[in-house]
Amino acid sequence: MVKRTNRLEKGIESLKEEIETHFDKLDRDIIEDDGMLADYHIKEIDKSLITALERKISLLGQDKAGVELIKKFRNRLEEYKKKLNMG
Repeated sequence: MVKRTNRLEKGIESLKEEIETHFDKLDRDIIEDDGMLADYHIKEIDKSLITALERKISLLGQDKAGVELIKKFRNRLEEYKKKLNMG
């Protein structure tokens, strides 16, 4: 059980880093006015990365901290979606 917990924690950290990387790429796409790539990064963050993060957090059983983390990423993603609609 400890091994599984360690793997889940490492997986969560890895997903957080990958989400941050996609947000950085999304920033560059917005600056370069590349809507197609920006849409790709939004979908990648929304559909696969945050979903995987939710799954791992629920398996680990971290309710409050996990919910706050996911909420933070979703709010940030919504801000980017608004930026793209304005531009």
